[in-house]
Amino acid sequence: MDSRNLLLSILFYAFIGICLLYPSFVIGETNAQPAHLIVNASQGGSKIPDTLFGIFFEEINHAGAGGLWAELVSNRGFEAGGQNIPSNIDPWSIIGDESSVIISTDRSSLFERNKIALRMDVLCENKGCPTGGVGIYNPGYWGMNIENGKSYKVIFYTKSLDSVDISVSLASTNGSQILATSNILASSSEVSNWKKVELQLEAKGTDHYARLQLTTTKKGVIWFDQVSAMPVDTYKGRGFRKELVQMLANLKPRFIRFPGGCFVEGEWLRNAFRWKESVGPWEERPGHFGDVWMYWTDDGLGYFEFLQLAEDLGSLPVWVINNGISHQDQVSTSSILPFVQEMLESIEFARGDANTKWGSVRAAMGHPEPFNLKYVAIGNEDCGKKNYRGNYLKFYDALKRSYPDIRIISNCDGSSQKLDHPADMYDFHIYTSASRIFSMNHQFDHTSHTGPKAFVSEYAVTGTDAGIGSFLAALGEAGFLIGLEKNSDVIEMASYAPLFVNDNDRRWRPDAIVFNSWKQYGTPSYWMQQFFAESSGATLLNHVLQSNLSSSLVASTIKWRSSEDNTDYIRIKIVNFGGEAVNLKISLDGLTNSKYFTGSTKTILTSKNLMDENSFTEPNKVVPVQSLFENAGEEMDVMLPPHSFSSFDLLTKSNDLLISSVVDPVYNSAATA
Repeated sequence: MDSRNLLLSILFYAFIGICLLYPSFVIGETNAQPAHLIVNASQGGSKIPDTLFGIFFEEINHAGAGGLWAELVSNRGFEAGGQNIPSNIDPWSIIGDESSVIISTDRSSLFERNKIALRMDVLCENKGCPTGGVGIYNPGYWGMNIENGKSYKVIFYTKSLDSVDISVSLASTNGSQILATSNILASSSEVSNWKKVELQLEAKGTDHYARLQLTTTKKGVIWFDQVSAMPVDTYKGRGFRKELVQMLANLKPRFIRFPGGCFVEGEWLRNAFRWKESVGPWEERPGHFGDVWMYWTDDGLGYFEFLQLAEDLGSLPVWVINNGISHQDQVSTSSILPFVQEMLESIEFARGDANTKWGSVRAAMGHPEPFNLKYVAIGNEDCGKKNYRGNYLKFYDALKRSYPDIRIISNCDGSSQKLDHPADMYDFHIYTSASRIFSMNHQFDHTSHTGPKAFVSEYAVTGTDAGIGSFLAALGEAGFLIGLEKNSDVIEMASYAPLFVNDNDRRWRPDAIVFNSWKQYGTPSYWMQQFFAESSGATLLNHVLQSNLSSSLVASTIKWRSSEDNTDYIRIKIVNFGGEAVNLKISLDGLTNSKYFTGSTKTILTSKNLMDENSFTEPNKVVPVQSLFENAGEEMDVMLPPHSFSSFDLLTKSNDLLISSVVDPVYNSAATA
């Protein structure tokens, strides 16, 4: 055999070997569907609203109480059992037995709006008491996260007819190990009236499911009220759980819609969220039972805290008010004016001068300057209810007279037909299957450009496609968001729902962020939203996608500038919802700074199985994988994997500063898919 034939034989058998070892590689290349994306990269395009993508918080799934709000004590004021006495003090429990201590409730509290206090009759004395003393303990929200070396601030109110000797401890799950403790000694004169006790405990051990204990070995009667424990290290010292706020900050939300949702309405109006009850000193807030999601909240996370969080994140607050309508009852339009006045006073609280009635309350809480409140939603999912239109018009007229700059959001959908009432924006909610929400990337293609803008304030894939947060759900939602981005001339805002879920109390599934007392992770839908973090305020570029895959392939292109280094990028986002790979040719027309392509990156969100989910044990199973985009240029050929969401950030201008490594460490270190 001559050398030429020998070489051909070697190449032939090498090819056969590759086919046998990597059939998907060969077949994938052969069977990949062609597509061509032509982008007009020259100056022009249309500006995307600065507010397009944000977040929606609802008190559901213990998202705030036991979650975003860092308070460790559940039912801190003993009010959750109701105003009737004796009442249920759950989840507080007794340390000791009925021969050594009796626990009851009475109405002796010094706070007018929450009169229930706890009375502890200690029947034993010193060595006659059980080891460690008798008293009460609180397990928090499925355990308190106490970590070695960290400090925790404990506050409570107490009174007694005699002197007291109280041990305040952070203890392990079953109380067998004391992680931190301090003794409170006070004479009878010091505690004859209610005394506020403040102390700081430093943990000498770790237990993610710890508890707070108040114990004594001194015979007598002691009262307790408003018992709080919080980590000292919270987000900007505001009382928010740092790691959860950081996950929100990573989304770069331009707005926060709050506090619901159905939480605003209540199953009955008597249990609806009332903003006045959620402001002022925390000890004086009565709390309330959220009868839609069926749990108690002490309203430590109240109206003021939401406004403060929005400001800290650089987001605009979107205030959802109760319009006199709940799920089960509603106020007639002829009687709605007191509710209208409540709304006007809530805006005075947010925006009024410090010398106004409600502005002074805000100032006393530490924020003398007004908040930047510009959006008010009148109700939630109430369109079609008997009194909605009549009530809405009363709220609308009062708002426009007093605050003409505020943009008012109606509950009624104006995407396909004209509203029969005035509004600046209309609410659009969609929960559906993955394939349907993907196909809805055309939902707003034919929406009128002359009417109010859309606020897609709640969207998500639900049902069997979603599981508790599947990759399939994220893929469908990505296609939907690309449609919103491309139609952003008629859409002002969009947010996923729900935002948070405590893994111990899943009232709704799926959700964007899952947590327990000490851990958290993002679902694929959370990671998907990060692809759109730079879209708000960017420029939408014109493009043409030539393909036979119009039902499974959707793309958008934007031009955005990094605020960190003033670098200009073109971001091309493409969802391949189909089961076949796609050979995509990308052509950039009109680009003049192609020499800077060296710093470009590509990011891909995909997974082996459509129903793959993240979890506490595998938090990074489905996350974006980012890498340098080596072949970036004015003409590019890229392979889109089946069932994938791809993003290409093309560095187009960087003041001659070429970036040697631009791989995002968050994506890169987390990526294991």
